[in-house]
Amino acid sequence: MGIALLSTERSKDPSTSVGACIVSEDNKILSVGYNGMPIGISDDEFPWSREGHPLDTKYLYVCHAELNAILNYTGIGIKGAKIYTTLFPCNECTKAIIQKGIKEIIYKSDKYSETDIVIASKKMLDAAGVVYRQYTPIGRDITLSL
Repeated sequence: MGIALLSTERSKDPSTSVGACIVSEDNKILSVGYNGMPIGISDDEFPWSREGHPLDTKYLYVCHAELNAILNYTGIGIKGAKIYTTLFPCNECTKAIIQKGIKEIIYKSDKYSETDIVIASKKMLDAAGVVYRQYTPIGRDITLSL
């Protein structure tokens, strides 16, 4: 989870920075991602607003941390892997998680648990047999100075 949390620092999203880290069955880091614009699209030229006309908000443009972690993976396969994410995945990221064969989701926050998007995610995960659980802190402090 520390790597996922560190990945959030790469996000330019002023309201919700999300990070994700995919690890193998033996906990080796396979890939990381954060929420941001697709490669080649300027973070400064596209909107980060949460409200307004859909074309003037971030929602139609931003690639979520979980999807970025999946797309950033360059290995042979991630079947059976786990994904650590700082926010429970949306329905679209959940589809990609299931399709890639990721078997466990460890999430930090589930602040949107009552939304249709997260309810749909959990229905799909349950149907596909993907385990999800909230991260339990182990009491370690990590300090970085940049």
